Amino acid sequence: MRTATLGLARGGLELRQFFRNTAGFLFTFALPVFLLLLLGSIFSGQAPGAEFTQQQEFTASMIGAGIISTTFITLGTGIAQDRENGTLKRLHGTPLPLASYFVGKVVLVLVLSLAEAVLVLLTGVLVFDVDLPADPARWLTFAWVFGLGTISCALLGIAVSSVAGSARSAPTVLNLPYVGLQFVSGVFISVAVLPQWMVVLGSLFPLKWVAQGFRSVLLPEGAAVVEVAGSWEHGRTALVLVAWCVAGLALCAASFRWTNGRSGG
Repeated sequence: MRTATLGLARGGLELRQFFRNTAGFLFTFALPVFLLLLLGSIFSGQAPGAEFTQQQEFTASMIGAGIISTTFITLGTGIAQDRENGTLKRLHGTPLPLASYFVGKVVLVLVLSLAEAVLVLLTGVLVFDVDLPADPARWLTFAWVFGLGTISCALLGIAVSSVAGSARSAPTVLNLPYVGLQFVSGVFISVAVLPQWMVVLGSLFPLKWVAQGFRSVLLPEGAAVVEVAGSWEHGRTALVLVAWCVAGLALCAASFRWTNGRSGG
């Protein structure tokens, strides 16, 4: 209970610090919405051979892209900065458990990801007339895809933060896989037209499954025929995301260090 309480308190502090950073705040929330507006305006009307609009498809996929932005990018750069400016080293010398620090980070990205998802949905509804589902079962699917997707991408962001040599290089290290994965995971381009090797590559990472899960919520049931397997594959989506949560925990345990120096351990 003490670890959870301290983690929630740390999460409140993380949120206050984030919203005080105006540039970071605007970039985090504006980028997925900007991309949705751009893509939805260029590619309008019904998707080829399907009974749904391309704006519906982009809205669902950009929720997934927004999650990886607010988890993988935010945590990867944020923890690299904490490590470089000595925040982690100072926390290491306090009674704050390491688990509480991570709980605080997870609270941060859960709030940001939920706000991002709502903002993208509102944009889709107000600008592109995207219809929200009335079936509670679809919203239940939305909830577990959102939860598993946020946790798995957050853990990957924590693990990758140790790869960046400095806070300055962190955005470069993190943005390359972030942009690349959006192309091979069916966010910008439908998986139906991607080369087979891209489909295989995208299937190895969480974003493809998160975006597919959200498409299963916002698109009609018949839209599953344009997916690689011809179905929404909810069971496989859950298994892959749970596997990435477990792998992410292992990577965090193996790679996390308090300082940039070798002695920080």
